[in-house]
Amino acid sequence: MSSRHVPKALLPWAMSVLGLSDGDLVPHLAVVAGDASNRRYFRFEVASQTYVLAESPPSTEKNEAFLRVDALLDLAGVKVPTVLGADLDRGFLLLEDLGDQLLWPALNTVSVDNYYTLAFDVLSKMAAVKTSGTGLDPYNRSLLGEELGRFQQWFVMGLLGYSPNPSEQALLDTVFERLISSALEQPTVLVHRDFHSRNLMLAGAEGLAVIDFQDAVVGPVTYDLVSLLRDCYIQWPVERVQAWVRSYRDRLCSQGLLAGTDEALFLRWFDWMGLQRHIKVLGTFSRLYLRDGKSVYLDDLPLVIQYVLQIADQYAEEEPVFADFSAFFSQRLAPLITTQDWSKIR
Repeated sequence: MSSRHVPKALLPWAMSVLGLSDGDLVPHLAVVAGDASNRRYFRFEVASQTYVLAESPPSTEKNEAFLRVDALLDLAGVKVPTVLGADLDRGFLLLEDLGDQLLWPALNTVSVDNYYTLAFDVLSKMAAVKTSGTGLDPYNRSLLGEELGRFQQWFVMGLLGYSPNPSEQALLDTVFERLISSALEQPTVLVHRDFHSRNLMLAGAEGLAVIDFQDAVVGPVTYDLVSLLRDCYIQWPVERVQAWVRSYRDRLCSQGLLAGTDEALFLRWFDWMGLQRHIKVLGTFSRLYLRDGKSVYLDDLPLVIQYVLQIADQYAEEEPVFADFSAFFSQRLAPLITTQDWSKIR
């Protein structure tokens, strides 16, 4: 949590939104665990009801996008926090309190099937959203390329201190182009971009609630699925993941949202989308540490690396460029990784 002071106007503004006067008992703000952004969250209770206040600096945060996507998902039947008030100029948001029960700690080998079924319910509602006219940006070549570029800038060069030579640079460019092309050939849906166990909350009879969706775009149909099933914070056996992928594909087909896509192609899309995402995550988590001083994300790098090498090796025979990428990773980067304290986490 940032050490910057809480704006004096934040709580009085929330009280006024709720129609409470200065004479009412002023509640205490309690810090709520935040995320990787500059947003800060606070909980307070008044008249036996709890609320969440967000201080979301307009200079860095996508507050208008948050409000737009919140309304869009709510209309689609997805449980999201109700917005009770917003001051975009100051970056103040008053939100429904969804509690503290993230999906992540509730997942285990027994519970996961039921919870992922609930998550598929959410994903299928999002996939059915008509995205035309929503104002959502496309998950296009430029954005996919920018994300992959974080790998070299922040992970390879920034965290590990290695500069690829010209042939290695050409290899990375080729691998990234293959991944981008695979992503762009997929059917497009509303994509959350971080649909994982720390952005899903247990909402009782309403199933799962979704948070942290302000970066939503229109993009590849497998993106959110791989965010969920190859979560950077929890791992499942390959066979189980593939069974869930098949199950979700069948669901999309029954909704008429995946015509003409056979199982093998969908699985390859899923795997390659995961490779793109996890290469990006290596760069993103490194950036959070190097630029923003958030070292906690380093602890999750070993699992992400495992995902990257798993898929590169799985497709190495049919895609020689992936074999070359795996060799580059193992020969050039792995020796540097072993010197890092975080490499011993897992």
